[in-house]
Amino acid sequence: MTTASVEDLVRACEVVGDLIAEIRPEQWKAPTPCTEWNVRDVVNHLVGMDLVFVALIEGGPMPERGADLLGDDPAGAYRSSGASLQAAFSRPGVLERSYRGPLGSATGAERLQIRLYDLLAHGWDLAQATGIPARLPEDLAEQALAFVQVQFASQSRTGRFAEPQPVEEAAPAIDRLAAFLGRPVLLRP
Repeated sequence: MTTASVEDLVRACEVVGDLIAEIRPEQWKAPTPCTEWNVRDVVNHLVGMDLVFVALIEGGPMPERGADLLGDDPAGAYRSSGASLQAAFSRPGVLERSYRGPLGSATGAERLQIRLYDLLAHGWDLAQATGIPARLPEDLAEQALAFVQVQFASQSRTGRFAEPQPVEEAAPAIDRLAAFLGRPVLLRP
């Protein structure tokens, strides 16, 4: 299995940021495949998780749960949190070090993989909700899917993800990742 790099994170953040920048004002309250969240909620989650990973790596304070982290500039808030995330993961030794979090200990490299699959899956959610084409990198989605399949072999989905949904074997990797994480993916007739 290929390990994610900071460059992979930069690519994924950029693509999702481009998608977020295209969201029209009337789309922010649209429902998403994450049934409890609308578009704004998903973007707020992405910003919040970026800041959680930065706090975890840097040993700083965690962001306030449930706070609106987007303000009047959701795309700017996302880009800013992504830049902080990339800077944190770029520091020497971060990928080799072990970090303790709510779900246990993991190396920086594993944390990077976790952040990447969450980012890609929610990018897919935003594309589904808005109809904005997501140019999510197929190689990163394939890598994220391989990682999450191994990770979930030994972890419970309860309270985090729904059961895997049916998807065509030949579907793009991003659709297979979304389906594995419990999102319904339209099957082609």
